[in-house]
Amino acid sequence: TLRKGHTKVVLGASGAGKSTILRLVLGLLTPDGGAIWVNGERIDTMSEDKLRRVRGDLGMVFQEGALFDSLTVRENVGYKLFEETRLPIDEVDARVHEVLGFVGLDEFWSRIPSELSGGQRRRVAIARAMAFRPKILLYDEPTTGLDPITALSIDNEIIKLRDLEDVSSILVTHQLRDAFYVAQHHATH
Repeated sequence: TLRKGHTKVVLGASGAGKSTILRLVLGLLTPDGGAIWVNGERIDTMSEDKLRRVRGDLGMVFQEGALFDSLTVRENVGYKLFEETRLPIDEVDARVHEVLGFVGLDEFWSRIPSELSGGQRRRVAIARAMAFRPKILLYDEPTTGLDPITALSIDNEIIKLRDLEDVSSILVTHQLRDAFYVAQHHATH
């Protein structure tokens, strides 16, 4: 059970099935037994069309960021808003500026992913995941391969989203440092 505005940490070794949990929550896999509920709706028996609607309340931050190399930071962050809504461009751009500002990268608006550091790419991925205002964010090993200082900045973004934006999240990690840091720290208003 994941309460609103809280973070659930799934900690385990590589290959233990942590990422599989996220795929189940997204409805990308069907469980062999039991039931999966997302925002009060049972998803393990849903059609793909109904799952798309449920996924609208889920944001995913992949282990490697999964940014589109040929798109600018603006286009990456606003991708879902550009493709799946009829919002005017100026409203999409305003939201992109807002979320990039939240993760401290507004000045990187026109760059492409290859011009960014690993930590900056992860923060862009977080901005992209939060751009459409999901109720739940799923993080799949968001600090893997990052230096300790950059990993701490990613952990702080997760905490800010939870505490200041009231976003629920599931953090999948094998890093004890991340698990304990996120679980024990709070953002201040």
